Amino acid sequence: MAKKELGLVFGGKSLEHPISVMSAKSIIKEIDREKYNVIPIWITPEGQWYGPWVAEKVLQGKETSADRENEVFIARRDGVPALCYVENDNKSFPLDIVFPALHGPFGEDGTIQGLFETIGVPYVGSGVIASALGMDKGFMKEIFARKGLPQTEYYIVEKENWRTDPETGLLEAIKNIGFPSFVKPAALGSSMGIAKAKNRQELGQAIENAMEMGQRVLVEKMVSGRELECSVLGNERPMVAGPGEVVSHRDFYDYQAKYTEGEADLIFFPDIPKKDAEKSRELALQAFQALGCRGMARVDFFYPSPGQILINELNTIPGFTQFSMYPKLLIEEGIEFSKLIDILIELALDVRQGI
Repeated sequence: MAKKELGLVFGGKSLEHPISVMSAKSIIKEIDREKYNVIPIWITPEGQWYGPWVAEKVLQGKETSADRENEVFIARRDGVPALCYVENDNKSFPLDIVFPALHGPFGEDGTIQGLFETIGVPYVGSGVIASALGMDKGFMKEIFARKGLPQTEYYIVEKENWRTDPETGLLEAIKNIGFPSFVKPAALGSSMGIAKAKNRQELGQAIENAMEMGQRVLVEKMVSGRELECSVLGNERPMVAGPGEVVSHRDFYDYQAKYTEGEADLIFFPDIPKKDAEKSRELALQAFQALGCRGMARVDFFYPSPGQILINELNTIPGFTQFSMYPKLLIEEGIEFSKLIDILIELALDVRQGI
């Protein structure tokens, strides 16, 4: 059986570019080379796509420069559009499937998924709508609220309103949420741009800072308690692994805590009542289905006290780094990393065959 040409797309225009590189390194290390001819594709912070000659240097941490002969492009193959790369003999080859190891805007938000849909290339993970909803925490929380899923109180500040009348926006946030509160850009991942506000001045400054990173800002009531995470894997009948617990050594589980060794502990069998563990898995599945996800997702929770579980957020392309909970929880369930990658690819191909 011929190997499938698999494009591993990483990097991107998001601020989470470095995390995407880390995820790609983990995936390319574990993927079954007997089944897949892996073509790493690096998207620069400026948005240029490069194939394996350049991408492999990036993954190895080597110096690299633009190489127009190694660009990735869309070309017509057998009368249909295809995502292609160039080999040493200058022949172009189409990809059979794409694994987007991209985090944040322009990779996790439905934009690149729309490109793959347009040219008919199967890809790992959720579709356009679920990806967009999963990226914007404001819309995500509104969907969860309509479905009656438990979550912390939140208030959304729109950039246009903030720019014209910040005083009213600040007063409304204080009235609806109070202190202490957390402020974050609605459409960024990996806890980027998040800040804790304990008073009016800190809240105003936190909202202003977050507005520099997006069009909508989320203000949430602080929840004191433990943080749990579940991994979801599948399409129509997904399985749920976990929960695991995250114990941050910082004030909260921010970007540095997530991706710096020693800044957080991952506990795979947290000491919580069995019914609460089951409830977290049930809520993870409901959140996954509420957004119409497929393939994979990590669902994060606040656990203030026994019997109380609040959904924090859902991530449609969870991290695959050495510090990431998503693959680790599934490994604890007996699904080795290489098998997990295999399953995700099979799920993507199943979706394409079902169209």
